[in-house]
Amino acid sequence: MNNAYYDFEFGKLHIGYEGETLLLLKTEKDSGIQDEGERNPFSDLVYTRVCEFIKGERKDFGLNFRLEGTDFQKAVWNALLNISYGKTKTYGEIAAEIGRPKAARAVGSACGKNRLWLIVPCHRAVAANSLGGYAGGLDMKKALLDTEKVNFQKNRCSS
Repeated sequence: MNNAYYDFEFGKLHIGYEGETLLLLKTEKDSGIQDEGERNPFSDLVYTRVCEFIKGERKDFGLNFRLEGTDFQKAVWNALLNISYGKTKTYGEIAAEIGRPKAARAVGSACGKNRLWLIVPCHRAVAANSLGGYAGGLDMKKALLDTEKVNFQKNRCSS
């Protein structure tokens, strides 16, 4: 896997890829990473699309990616891919959706192991009575949900 690093609002953005397939997208807080890694036109494209998403200018990424995990994790991540922009679901709702209604905590754990933040929108999964956790930090989760909510409402009212 090739790795590229970009300065980012929430830390250092780490993009892992093979060819034009995205394998890893996450932030590295306080990582001490100083170099840019192996940047190329594909990693630049990923970075640009992430920035557009954060600004509310993009709702999907249109990138090839590969999910790597257990069957349960992949089921959770695929369920996350079906949560619409501007919407959320609880860990319990996701657990029920994948046929494991008592596995809400395991859904939260699978979200924490998601290697493709934003692409597989684990920020849209919340606890029953709170935001829940987020590997990128709750500040980032709240910012993402706020951006999506504002853009979702704005687009519902446009003609």
